[in-house]
Amino acid sequence: MVTSDRAVVGALLEEHGRTYAEEAGIRLSDKPGPLYQVLVLATLLSARISAEIASAATRELFAAGFRTPEAMEQAAWQARVDALGRGHYRRYDERTATQLGEGACLLRERWAGDLRRLRDEAKGDAKRIHDLLTGFPGIGPVGADIYLREVQAVWPQVAPYFDKRVLEGARRLGLPHSVDALAGLAGSGEDLARLAAALVRVSLSKQAAEMVKSAAES
Repeated sequence: MVTSDRAVVGALLEEHGRTYAEEAGIRLSDKPGPLYQVLVLATLLSARISAEIASAATRELFAAGFRTPEAMEQAAWQARVDALGRGHYRRYDERTATQLGEGACLLRERWAGDLRRLRDEAKGDAKRIHDLLTGFPGIGPVGADIYLREVQAVWPQVAPYFDKRVLEGARRLGLPHSVDALAGLAGSGEDLARLAAALVRVSLSKQAAEMVKSAAES
Protein backbone atom coordinates (compact mmCIF):
# COMPACT_ATOMS: atom_id res chain seq x y z
CA MET A 1 0.00 0.00 0.00
CA VAL A 2 1.28 3.46 -0.91
CA THR A 3 0.88 5.95 1.93
CA SER A 4 0.35 9.55 0.85
CA ASP A 5 2.67 12.28 2.07
CA ARG A 6 -0.27 14.09 3.66
CA ALA A 7 -1.20 10.97 5.62
CA VAL A 8 2.36 10.74 6.91
CA VAL A 9 2.38 14.42 7.87
CA GLY A 10 -0.97 14.03 9.60
CA ALA A 11 0.29 11.08 11.65
CA LEU A 12 3.54 12.92 12.36
CA LEU A 13 1.78 16.02 13.69
CA GLU A 14 -0.60 13.89 15.73
CA GLU A 15 2.28 12.07 17.41
CA HIS A 16 4.97 14.73 17.65
CA GLY A 17 3.50 18.07 16.53
CA ARG A 18 4.28 20.03 19.67
CA THR A 19 6.80 22.83 19.40
CA TYR A 20 9.68 23.04 21.82
CA ALA A 21 8.35 26.42 22.94
CA GLU A 22 5.08 24.78 23.95
CA GLU A 23 6.96 22.13 25.91
CA ALA A 24 8.77 24.88 27.80
CA GLY A 25 5.50 26.62 28.64
CA ILE A 26 6.06 29.56 26.28
CA ARG A 27 2.96 31.15 24.77
CA LEU A 28 4.61 32.35 21.62
CA SER A 29 3.58 35.65 20.06
CA ASP A 30 5.35 38.43 18.22
CA LYS A 31 6.09 40.32 21.43
CA PRO A 32 9.38 41.00 23.25
CA GLY A 33 8.71 38.69 26.21
CA PRO A 34 7.89 35.44 24.39
CA LEU A 35 10.53 36.08 21.73
CA TYR A 36 13.15 36.43 24.44
CA GLN A 37 11.91 33.32 26.20
CA VAL A 38 12.47 31.29 23.02
CA LEU A 39 16.03 32.64 22.95
CA VAL A 40 16.54 31.34 26.49
CA LEU A 41 15.18 27.96 25.43
CA ALA A 42 17.42 27.88 22.34
CA THR A 43 20.43 28.62 24.54
CA LEU A 44 19.64 25.66 26.79
CA LEU A 45 18.85 23.35 23.87
CA SER A 46 22.20 24.18 22.28
CA ALA A 47 24.13 22.17 24.87
CA ARG A 48 24.62 18.41 24.67
CA ILE A 49 21.64 17.67 26.86
CA SER A 50 18.19 16.22 26.29
CA ALA A 51 15.34 18.40 25.09
CA GLU A 52 13.28 17.25 28.06
CA ILE A 53 15.85 18.53 30.56
CA ALA A 54 16.36 21.76 28.61
CA SER A 55 12.60 22.39 28.64
CA ALA A 56 12.34 21.61 32.35
CA ALA A 57 15.22 23.95 33.17
CA THR A 58 13.68 26.69 31.04
CA ARG A 59 10.43 26.36 32.98
CA GLU A 60 12.38 26.63 36.25
CA LEU A 61 14.07 29.84 35.09
CA PHE A 62 10.70 31.32 34.23
CA ALA A 63 9.15 30.13 37.51
CA ALA A 64 11.96 32.02 39.28
CA GLY A 65 10.82 35.17 37.48
CA PHE A 66 13.54 35.36 34.81
CA ARG A 67 11.18 35.87 31.86
CA THR A 68 12.63 39.12 30.50
CA PRO A 69 16.17 40.18 29.62
CA GLU A 70 16.02 42.76 32.43
CA ALA A 71 15.07 40.14 35.01
CA MET A 72 17.64 37.67 33.73
CA GLU A 73 20.44 40.23 33.79
CA GLN A 74 19.54 41.52 37.25
CA ALA A 75 19.24 38.05 38.77
CA ALA A 76 22.14 36.85 40.87
CA TRP A 77 24.34 34.39 39.01
CA GLN A 78 23.77 31.82 41.75
CA ALA A 79 20.01 32.23 41.39
CA ARG A 80 20.30 31.30 37.72
CA VAL A 81 22.51 28.34 38.59
CA ASP A 82 20.01 27.17 41.21
CA ALA A 83 17.07 27.41 38.79
CA LEU A 84 18.95 25.40 36.18
CA GLY A 85 19.82 22.83 38.84
CA ARG A 86 16.16 22.44 39.80
CA GLY A 87 15.54 21.51 36.18
CA HIS A 88 18.39 18.94 36.41
CA TYR A 89 20.46 21.00 33.96
CA ARG A 90 23.61 20.35 35.96
CA ARG A 91 26.56 19.59 33.69
CA TYR A 92 26.38 23.00 32.04
CA ASP A 93 24.66 25.04 34.73
CA GLU A 94 27.46 27.43 35.68
CA ARG A 95 28.53 28.19 32.12
CA THR A 96 24.95 28.58 30.96
CA ALA A 97 24.08 30.85 33.88
CA THR A 98 26.89 33.16 32.77
CA GLN A 99 25.83 33.01 29.12
CA LEU A 100 22.24 33.88 29.97
CA GLY A 101 23.31 36.95 31.94
CA GLU A 102 25.65 38.14 29.19
CA GLY A 103 23.09 37.47 26.47
CA ALA A 104 20.41 39.41 28.31
CA CYS A 105 22.81 42.34 28.66
CA LEU A 106 23.62 42.23 24.92
CA LEU A 107 19.95 42.14 23.95
CA ARG A 108 19.08 45.00 26.24
CA GLU A 109 21.98 47.23 25.21
CA ARG A 110 21.92 46.62 21.44
CA TRP A 111 18.23 46.00 20.73
CA ALA A 112 16.51 47.51 23.80
CA GLY A 113 15.47 44.02 24.91
CA ASP A 114 13.35 43.46 21.80
CA LEU A 115 14.29 40.77 19.30
CA ARG A 116 11.95 42.32 16.77
CA ARG A 117 14.53 45.06 16.47
CA LEU A 118 17.15 42.44 15.61
CA ARG A 119 14.79 41.03 12.98
CA ASP A 120 14.18 44.49 11.55
CA GLU A 121 17.89 45.32 11.52
CA ALA A 122 18.32 42.21 9.38
CA LYS A 123 15.40 43.36 7.19
CA GLY A 124 13.66 40.07 7.87
CA ASP A 125 16.34 38.07 6.05
CA ALA A 126 16.63 34.65 7.68
CA LYS A 127 20.33 34.25 6.97
CA ARG A 128 21.18 37.65 8.43
CA ILE A 129 18.97 37.00 11.47
CA HIS A 130 20.78 33.67 11.88
CA ASP A 131 24.14 35.42 11.80
CA LEU A 132 23.06 38.01 14.37
CA LEU A 133 21.70 35.35 16.69
CA THR A 134 25.05 33.58 16.77
CA GLY A 135 26.44 36.69 18.44
CA PHE A 136 24.65 35.73 21.65
CA PRO A 137 26.72 33.73 24.13
CA GLY A 138 25.75 30.07 23.94
CA ILE A 139 23.96 30.44 20.60
CA GLY A 140 25.88 28.87 17.76
CA PRO A 141 24.55 27.85 14.33
CA VAL A 142 22.50 25.03 15.88
CA GLY A 143 20.93 27.35 18.45
CA ALA A 144 20.12 29.92 15.76
CA ASP A 145 18.44 27.18 13.72
CA ILE A 146 16.39 26.17 16.76
CA TYR A 147 15.30 29.76 17.30
CA LEU A 148 14.24 30.33 13.71
CA ARG A 149 12.41 27.00 13.50
CA GLU A 150 10.29 28.03 16.46
CA VAL A 151 9.64 31.71 15.71
CA GLN A 152 8.63 31.07 12.11
CA ALA A 153 5.19 30.54 13.68
CA VAL A 154 4.99 34.31 14.28
CA TRP A 155 7.66 35.65 11.90
CA PRO A 156 6.35 35.04 8.37
CA GLN A 157 9.44 36.83 7.07
CA VAL A 158 11.58 33.76 7.81
CA ALA A 159 9.06 31.03 6.96
CA PRO A 160 9.38 28.35 5.87
CA TYR A 161 12.49 27.64 7.93
CA PHE A 162 13.60 24.03 7.57
CA ASP A 163 17.26 23.38 8.32
CA LYS A 164 19.34 20.25 7.69
CA ARG A 165 18.05 18.53 10.82
CA VAL A 166 14.43 18.99 9.69
CA LEU A 167 15.17 17.75 6.18
CA GLU A 168 16.94 14.72 7.64
CA GLY A 169 13.73 13.84 9.45
CA ALA A 170 11.78 14.23 6.22
CA ARG A 171 14.11 11.81 4.44
CA ARG A 172 13.68 9.29 7.24
CA LEU A 173 9.93 9.33 6.66
CA GLY A 174 10.18 9.30 2.88
CA LEU A 175 8.73 12.80 2.64
CA PRO A 176 9.89 15.42 0.14
CA HIS A 177 13.12 16.89 1.39
CA SER A 178 13.16 20.19 -0.42
CA VAL A 179 12.06 23.17 1.62
CA ASP A 180 9.30 24.29 -0.76
CA ALA A 181 7.81 20.83 -1.27
CA LEU A 182 7.82 20.13 2.45
CA ALA A 183 6.27 23.51 3.25
CA GLY A 184 3.48 22.71 0.84
CA LEU A 185 2.42 19.86 3.12
CA ALA A 186 1.93 22.23 6.07
CA GLY A 187 -0.58 24.99 6.50
CA SER A 188 -0.05 28.11 8.58
CA GLY A 189 3.16 29.41 10.11
CA GLU A 190 2.20 27.63 13.29
CA ASP A 191 1.91 24.37 11.37
CA LEU A 192 5.34 24.98 9.83
CA ALA A 193 6.84 25.31 13.31
CA ARG A 194 5.00 22.20 14.52
CA LEU A 195 6.13 20.23 11.47
CA ALA A 196 9.73 21.37 11.93
CA ALA A 197 9.75 20.32 15.59
CA ALA A 198 8.14 16.97 14.78
CA LEU A 199 10.67 16.22 12.05
CA VAL A 200 13.55 17.07 14.38
CA ARG A 201 12.23 14.49 16.85
CA VAL A 202 11.97 11.89 14.08
CA SER A 203 15.50 12.69 12.90
CA LEU A 204 16.72 11.78 16.40
CA SER A 205 14.79 8.53 16.74
CA LYS A 206 14.37 5.68 14.27
CA GLN A 207 11.73 4.23 16.55
CA ALA A 208 9.67 7.42 16.36
CA ALA A 209 9.91 7.34 12.57
CA GLU A 210 8.68 3.74 12.40
CA MET A 211 5.76 4.52 14.70
CA VAL A 212 4.72 7.45 12.52
CA LYS A 213 4.88 5.31 9.37
CA SER A 214 2.80 2.63 11.03
CA ALA A 215 0.20 5.15 12.18
CA ALA A 216 -0.02 6.65 8.70
CA GLU A 217 -0.71 3.23 7.19
CA SER A 218 -3.50 2.31 9.61
